[in-house]
Formats: sequence, C-alpha cells, structure tokens
Amino acid sequence: MTNPTAAILIIGDEILSGRTRDANMHFLAGELARIGVDLREARFVPDRHEAIISAVNDLRSGHDHLFTSGGIGPTHDDITADAIAAALGVRLAIREDARALLAAHYDRTGLDFNAARQRMARIPEGATLIDNPISTAPGFSLENVHVMAGVPNIFQAMVASLLPRLAGGRPLLSQTLRIDQGEGVIAGPLGDLAREFADLGIGSYPFIQNGAHGSNIVIRGTDAARLDAAMARLAAIFPKAGT
Repeated sequence: MTNPTAAILIIGDEILSGRTRDANMHFLAGELARIGVDLREARFVPDRHEAIISAVNDLRSGHDHLFTSGGIGPTHDDITADAIAAALGVRLAIREDARALLAAHYDRTGLDFNAARQRMARIPEGATLIDNPISTAPGFSLENVHVMAGVPNIFQAMVASLLPRLAGGRPLLSQTLRIDQGEGVIAGPLGDLAREFADLGIGSYPFIQNGAHGSNIVIRGTDAARLDAAMARLAAIFPKAGT
C-alpha cells in the first residue's frame, strides 16, 4: 500500500522577511511520518491573496493533503480564510458554532469580543472545524485542505486535534550510521547500495568535526526488515563506521 502524500503551505510576510523562523514544517513532518503520511513538498508564500490562491490550488491538486500555517488571526493581514474560500469557490461567513466558541472564550477572559476577534469565526461553507485548545479560535478542514494557525504551540495543538481524523499508512522508519570519511570517498559504494535498495531512501549528510570530514548516512523506509538488511550491508561496506 502506498502512503498518502502531503504538502505544507506556510503563509506570512514575517517568515519570508526573516523576522520569524518557521518551526511548523519540522514539527508536521515528524508527526506525519509517525502516522504514515509522506510530506513531499513545502512552500512559502507572502500575505498576498492571489499568491495564496495559486499555491493552494497547485498543492491540493498534487497531494492527498495540504496543510497551511498562518494567517487566520484577527488583523487585516490575516487573509488565509478568504483565500481558501476563493480557491475552493465557496462562501465565507461568520459561522455560529465558531462564533459561540469564541464568544464563550472572551466572556471567560473578560475581554471584549470585538469585530476584529469576530473575524476569526469566519469559516468557509462546508468546512469542518479543527479544535484549538489553547486560544480557542478554530482552524478548519475543507476537502483535502487543513488550515491552522502559525503560532507554533497553537499549530501543534491543532495538529494533535486533526491527525486522529486522517487515514495514514505505514510509519516512516529510519536508521543512521556515522562514517568518518568524506563524501568523495564513500559516494561510489553508497550509490551501489542505493541501487540495490531502490525501495528505500538513502541520504548522505556531511559534516566537518575537528577539521575532519565525515557523513551521517540515513536510511529511511516503511519495511523494518528491508531497513535492517540495508543497514547490515552498509556496515559491511564501511566496517570502521560508528553509530
């Protein structure tokens, strides 16, 4: 069985300007690997309506799932919900269940449920809410698009709420072997190994430590027995490697 595939679209001028460092792609990749969904693509776009629409339509057509991060807050530049509704051709309006969740939250906190905060209750028609146990403002899923906040701890909580609803495949496993030789030395034998185990992903990640070149070889796959066999062959090819 082939695992479902996914992409993530990270939205925000603050990411592209370098002001904020993205952490959500790294977190999502690990969580998807755990449930057997293969993250195949990541894309970054600014807070621009047409740029979001174009990226959403491209990515959702090429993958089983598209996850978005950012742009669902109360300010003028939070335009993700508008763009998703436009991309999928549906109406966007304040939805009563989302509004009720937010109204109760602001009542508990004693803050004014003003017009800006009510913007976060705007949900595209036909969407399913994604629970937000931290700040209440919900994300949503519409078709194969899952829209979540950009703040990392809120994004992570939304992912935890969403993933039990998704059908996964076989979890992605990995093993690593450190080889204290440069890539120019190990490239030939490593290429032979990659051809022998073409069903696995074999990557070389070089480093320099104390002036010496080395590489961490990472083998990934969903079949534990094949992974063990490839690691055994790798260790036989490079018998002086460390773990």
